[in-house]
Amino acid sequence: MNTAATVKSRDEIFDFLKKLLVDHFEMQEDSITLDARLYEDLDLDSIDAVDMIVELKRVTGKNMDPNAFKQVRTVEDVVAAVYDLVNG
Repeated sequence: MNTAATVKSRDEIFDFLKKLLVDHFEMQEDSITLDARLYEDLDLDSIDAVDMIVELKRVTGKNMDPNAFKQVRTVEDVVAAVYDLVNG
């Protein structure tokens, strides 16, 4: 997925995010569920979160507000934030 046009539905965003977390952060795919907590369950740290935002910006072509992203706690929160950004 290289353009914003390819990442529109929540399912597509979740699939992309799962691939991103597996490929860039070496996570186990089966541990990435919608209710997985980014910091507690997936062990993301603040630098990982910034890297994820940068990659999401690259793919969506949209700026993600880092302050708004601080409210994100779960994979589902990320999916919702990206969905709103791309579609809203």
